[in-house]
Amino acid sequence: MGERIPHWLDKQAALNPLRTAIEITDGKTISFSELREESRKMAYALMDNGVEHGDHVAFLASNSTMYAVFIHAVSYIGAVAVLLNTRLVSKEITYQLTDAHVSHFYVDGSHMQVAMDSVKELDLDVHRLEHVEEKKESAHELQADLDLDDVYTMMYTSGTTGNPKAVMHTYGNHWHSAVASALNLGTQEKDKWLNCLPLFHVGGFSILMKSVVYGMPIMLLEKFDARQVHEAIMEKGITHVSVVTVMLQRLLEVLEDGRYPGYFRCMLLGGGPVPEVLLNKTSAKGIPVFQTYGMTETSSQIATLSPEFAFSKLGSAGKALSPAHLYIDCTESGEVGEIIVRGPMVSKGYYNRPEREGEYLRTGDLGFEDEDGFLYVVDRVKDVIISGGENIYPAEVESVLLSLPGVREAGVAGRPDERWGEVPAAYIVTEDGARLTEKEVMDWCRERLAKYKCPKEVHWIDEIPRNASNKLVRRRLSSSSIQGGDE
Repeated sequence: MGERIPHWLDKQAALNPLRTAIEITDGKTISFSELREESRKMAYALMDNGVEHGDHVAFLASNSTMYAVFIHAVSYIGAVAVLLNTRLVSKEITYQLTDAHVSHFYVDGSHMQVAMDSVKELDLDVHRLEHVEEKKESAHELQADLDLDDVYTMMYTSGTTGNPKAVMHTYGNHWHSAVASALNLGTQEKDKWLNCLPLFHVGGFSILMKSVVYGMPIMLLEKFDARQVHEAIMEKGITHVSVVTVMLQRLLEVLEDGRYPGYFRCMLLGGGPVPEVLLNKTSAKGIPVFQTYGMTETSSQIATLSPEFAFSKLGSAGKALSPAHLYIDCTESGEVGEIIVRGPMVSKGYYNRPEREGEYLRTGDLGFEDEDGFLYVVDRVKDVIISGGENIYPAEVESVLLSLPGVREAGVAGRPDERWGEVPAAYIVTEDGARLTEKEVMDWCRERLAKYKCPKEVHWIDEIPRNASNKLVRRRLSSSSIQGGDE
């Protein structure tokens, strides 16, 4: 048994009963006391349905207040929430339900069909969330404390190097992640965090945790909409927003020549290396972009740029957060190497997989530290293109492509080559009305990159393949829809 703390929702309901916990775009709000009451009623209903302490309860739903109610209900029982990606097809869901040894499955109305298809060959009932009859009281006893060593959630990795794996997060992982972020960014009385990331993803889920740990209101969107996010920042008192690169690009388009209000103090930017051209645009507009580095296994961020270095260390993901260790696996200072981390926010491992050896986690990401110890994330180890013995980092080439007028989005991936082993290929989405030729792209790159880094071919595609958190999935570039045009 590990360290125990009072149930965090009970604590906030006692400290800040009338304070808004969650606000949605139509102006409806739910206070911490109301969230506690709804979550406890849901917990009683789930227990009456047979959910017990330690059970693995799968959840498939879009962002909503009910999502928060459900995950807090699970914590009152001491069950484990297996959070499923709403973009999965039925066969993928079947795999995860089986792999995670799920005993109960709850879904919202919009995902009933795919859920039913996924359990056709399983001995598992599907319960529609809207049909669960909440109960004000029950003979069942709810958890008053949380054991920080207990597993609370399981979220699946994207499975880029094989079958996806369920990352086990303890209450302590989520607690320490929230506390470490607060120590870095600070907390203020009027903070309000907007969440437009999916709640089944650790970046979105971590905002729910920050809310209940800090006693901070959040605004919850069902999905990212640049116009809605812009209006919320301008009119709803939003101080923080978590985004990935493509979201920030859309927000800049909506902002045009405007400026965000003075109370807006944090655009937390994750999801991998960021094009320099984009950071220069945000800097020119005075947007406080704080790059962050993290992954599902680190319960969201484990390194984040501090506010005072927002503009002087442009492009850096900062330093490891207070309780975390981070170092680069390299032989000389300043070299690129694999990022290795340790800390109380790092998951203990994967469910139904061998235990990790040692405390340190090899992330599979490449980076380097500058002379002041600031981390710069370069790329994923598996995405590096090795051409004639030279390492080519796709993110670097993509940054150059995105600086070319007329390019809206770009991705770079390696393709086999008899002479060099691999060579880079570029996949480009153009701005509406833009007409670019392959020669223009090649000439632009040759002026800005070493010859071996320049794309050897250019493909015009309809859209960049991305996962549920809007991260570029380079392995799917070669199968993207190719446009006709001048190649």
